[in-house]
Amino acid sequence: MEKTRDKPECAVEALDLLNCVAQSPFDQDKCLRLVQVLRDCVVNKKVKKFSLADEQGKEANQSSKKA
Repeated sequence: MEKTRDKPECAVEALDLLNCVAQSPFDQDKCLRLVQVLRDCVVNKKVKKFSLADEQGKEANQSSKKA
């Protein structure tokens, strides 16, 4: 039986890193550790590219606004 995924590969690791860089005060050592955690996940899961869930919809909206 195939397991259904609730979240994209390495989503939690990517979100943790983004939240780390947004924190004030900025903890560079913590964020560097999270970079390594994300890199390990990407290598282990063979992730090729990240994208936002509604990226295509936003691009379409931006294109129509420019016209």
